[in-house]
Amino acid sequence: MCMFEELIGKKSNKVKNKVERGLVERFAESIGDSSPIFVDEEAGKQSRYGQNIAPPTFPRTFNYGKVKGLHLPNKGLIHGEQIYHYVRPLLVGEEIYCYTEVKDYYDKTGKNGLMGFLLTKRYGEDLKGNLIFTEESIVIINEAVREALKV
Repeated sequence: MCMFEELIGKKSNKVKNKVERGLVERFAESIGDSSPIFVDEEAGKQSRYGQNIAPPTFPRTFNYGKVKGLHLPNKGLIHGEQIYHYVRPLLVGEEIYCYTEVKDYYDKTGKNGLMGFLLTKRYGEDLKGNLIFTEESIVIINEAVREALKV
């Protein structure tokens, strides 16, 4: 059995998050994108959305809950890939539900030894359950992390 095989298909519970104006403004500033659609209330009102929206990578700030049994260390992991798909933008002030699903896990052997690839998908839905966005990511687990996990 491969690492994390028993977790494939498991999901976390949904967690309510809010797209807070102050956090959107600080996030936009931290990524160096002060586009008026993110930070200027009047520009937001004049936009096709009628209000401000959050930057595309803003969902990194949300709480997605915990997948029971998935325990990864806080350091040593390698960020492999991250892809966002939006049905519509996140609106400043709205509340959404977020959760995570473990999609797959596989191993590959390379120059640096055995590497594991953990694929997860995160979801953001409005309060009625309509999908707003998904985020797919790959976390690479090297041999040092594998040893720390003692798997």
